[in-house]
Amino acid sequence: MNSPIEDYALISDLETAAMVSRGGSIDWLCLPRFDSPACLAAMLGTPDNGFWRIAPVSRAAHARCASRAYRPDTLILESRWETATGAVRVVDFMPPRSRLPCIVRVVEGLSGSVSMRSELRLRFHQGRVLPWIQADEACTVAVAGPDAVWLNTEGLAPEPGGGNSTVHDFTVRAGHSTTLTFVWAPSYRTAPPAPLSLPAETVLRETSDFWRLWASQCRYEGPWRDAVMRSLITLKALTYAPTGGIVAAPTTSLPGSIGGERNWDHRHCWLRDSALTLSCLLRGGYRDEATAWLGWLVRAIAGEPADLQTVYGVAGQRLLPETEAPWLSGYEGSRPVRFGNSAVSQFQLDVYGEVLDALLLSLRAGIPMPGHVWTLVEAMMDHLGRQWREPDQGLWQVRGPARQFVHSKVMTWVAADRALRMGELLGRNGSSARWRTLRDEVHRQVCREGWDAGRGAFVQSYGSPALDASALLIPRLGFLPAGDGRVRGTVRAMGELTHGGFVRRYASNGQGLHGVDGMPGREGTFVACSLWYADALATTGRREQATEMFERVLGIRNDLGLLSEQWDPDAGRQLGNAPQAFSHLALVETAYLLSEPEPEPEPEPEPEPGSGSKSLA
Repeated sequence: MNSPIEDYALISDLETAAMVSRGGSIDWLCLPRFDSPACLAAMLGTPDNGFWRIAPVSRAAHARCASRAYRPDTLILESRWETATGAVRVVDFMPPRSRLPCIVRVVEGLSGSVSMRSELRLRFHQGRVLPWIQADEACTVAVAGPDAVWLNTEGLAPEPGGGNSTVHDFTVRAGHSTTLTFVWAPSYRTAPPAPLSLPAETVLRETSDFWRLWASQCRYEGPWRDAVMRSLITLKALTYAPTGGIVAAPTTSLPGSIGGERNWDHRHCWLRDSALTLSCLLRGGYRDEATAWLGWLVRAIAGEPADLQTVYGVAGQRLLPETEAPWLSGYEGSRPVRFGNSAVSQFQLDVYGEVLDALLLSLRAGIPMPGHVWTLVEAMMDHLGRQWREPDQGLWQVRGPARQFVHSKVMTWVAADRALRMGELLGRNGSSARWRTLRDEVHRQVCREGWDAGRGAFVQSYGSPALDASALLIPRLGFLPAGDGRVRGTVRAMGELTHGGFVRRYASNGQGLHGVDGMPGREGTFVACSLWYADALATTGRREQATEMFERVLGIRNDLGLLSEQWDPDAGRQLGNAPQAFSHLALVETAYLLSEPEPEPEPEPEPEPGSGSKSLA
């Protein structure tokens, strides 16, 4: 039986990550980077698909630790176990990558004497390939194709008869410790990798110093500092350090609906996160990370504007072929298990606005940009001017028919607006008249076609009565001021998308949309949308309700402060890939907004339904 999603902790070396269950089992690990094939994949199948468990010897197959926590301001996980004979602490961490990917697990005796077991069952190539294993007193080596894993157990000999697992039994006494070090290396290497020989105390101290120094740069001093700091550390952990790209999550195919098909690979980088990521990092005081993210973005989008994708690989690669893994039974039977993401081939208008919003934000922050970026801006705007009237798959990458999504058109307005503002800052106004005309035309069309006078709200797509939580972003993006009657009406209407106190992206099947996303079944509420709702409530003068919503979201984090993509209010559990960057980005933004002094209300006159509104210049 799979552990609940909220039972998992994250450890990372800034190039890949491992998911550690409350039962002491690493059930998900891709090596050597986030988007590599998994070698431990029990999270998406059964123990036979690969795991590494260190826990007290117990008759209970799924015994859990008594308590666990990250060391303050670090990504070092400590799990405490209480047994009839004593207590132990297991310290799990991945040193930030300087050589080869490495997991260190230190078992410390706290009291008495505790019998422990380490069981490692490696399955390379997405939990499928059984490796060839050699073991001696020094270490165990597992090899399959291009991959090798070396396990140093400080001289412990493996137990005979372990079958397809490598088992080490040992006893730890109070005041003593045992360290197990796991290192990946290319299989052609014949010598033990250097990290195997490093003293655990040295590696632990260096890892702790790295995270605490990084955390000390945080500029947030509001009432939710612990939550903000944990979210920022999580975002740092999801960063692929060589390129600066940030993956949406370290996992794939954790379902939005248990037993359903809404299972996607999020081990890639989405352009939709661009501006939010930059804003979050810059607000937090992490200019180097913001600069690295911008560098990844500019490299990834280089080329023809018509070829702009919604999602790219961690190195900026464009080909992310979507495949299925029938040998994996899926998380709690949720199939198919997918690797890669076919959203790369979708047409999504909103990405142009996301990119230009990020570029303007970077320019205002004084982040140096390559000289060719302005040429890229002009090329994107020329392309957008020809294509913006076309239907697309929208922000949510629906797999149903293309539509005239309101958010996509709003982001077209954002693209034109940000291009104009960039031109003003750079003194390049040659295309201003054309872009201003485009901006105003899009604004009029959205206010005419995207507004439903009967509902008193902006809707999901032209001609549809359905709501979409993305309309909550309208005031944040500057399309209309928060005091505009249409904004207030839209925020009021969003109560229809709430379920159990949280907000859905849109009404899923069975609730009136009849397949807008092309997928059967329902999904949970969307964490980021609940935070957008809090933002919109705050900016429309409902600060108390906004704070209540924010606190409600804080309450669904797991015991370590981690959020997945979705929340099921009925079952009271997390859903979707975890931890989710989008959720943590939105958390940081909302914390900053609610920590600012409440502005004086600036009421706007109620416009006539369907009327236009002046564009913000």
